Amino acid sequence: MGILIIVVIILAVALIVSGIILSIGQGATLRMPVNNSHKPKFSLTATFLTKIFPFTKTILEKTKLDIKFKNQINAAHIKLSPQELFNLKILIMAGLVTVGVIAIHKFNPLITLLALALGYFIPDLYLKKKIAQRKQHIIRVLPETVDLLGLCIEAGLDFTNAVKWVIDKTPFNPMLEELAFVLEEIKWGKPRTQSLKDMSRRLNIPEISSFTQTIIQAERMGTPVAEAFTILSEDARIQRFHRGERIALQAPIKILLPLIFCIMPVIGIVIGGPILLQFMTTGLAAGIK
Repeated sequence: MGILIIVVIILAVALIVSGIILSIGQGATLRMPVNNSHKPKFSLTATFLTKIFPFTKTILEKTKLDIKFKNQINAAHIKLSPQELFNLKILIMAGLVTVGVIAIHKFNPLITLLALALGYFIPDLYLKKKIAQRKQHIIRVLPETVDLLGLCIEAGLDFTNAVKWVIDKTPFNPMLEELAFVLEEIKWGKPRTQSLKDMSRRLNIPEISSFTQTIIQAERMGTPVAEAFTILSEDARIQRFHRGERIALQAPIKILLPLIFCIMPVIGIVIGGPILLQFMTTGLAAGIK
């Protein structure tokens, strides 16, 4: 029972610490911003995380973990470098170990290993959550973005100018952020086809893969891009509708556990509580009468 309490304390402290620290350094920003309004601001927390353990940069480069962390950070679009993320893991691990030792008033290897594991993987769980939220947002706004691009192309603009117009005239979102990054790569001299393929590989979303393949095939075959965008927008809306249906069908199953473990016990207490109290005060025989 004591170990269970310590585990609960460590989990609570880990969630609070990681939430506070990561909320300071989070924010979806352009890695290569198109205008000054989307530039990341200077972060005192990021500077602190960089300087607190300067030796970790060498460790990451030798172990090749910096590439893995960089891919996760780019996918989540948070204002952290691989070194800052690794230093954050170390800080959370040290904090959880300290909390465990203080709570049980001695060094326990099992609690220490548990605290180290939690401290290392909690930032990863946060990154996965941010990546999932970003992908959902991109999927949600993709049909409208494709419609706007199709209208601009039908009006006589090419793909690059259509993307610029959509970025300038519509509210900024993760989809436009990725398209803005594609434009920046094109300005540097990368072929448009390769930039679109890199965006598809970076996001790893089936709808975005269809979007990039549609543009690439239309460019290769010489077919009108506007017609392809119309079909693509309809397909994206159908897929979004089917995804909503799947989520709706999963709702009864997800609500079953809270119903059994949270609502049913309360109903049982409300209904059976007075009867139990009567039995305890007047006895079983009086309750039967």
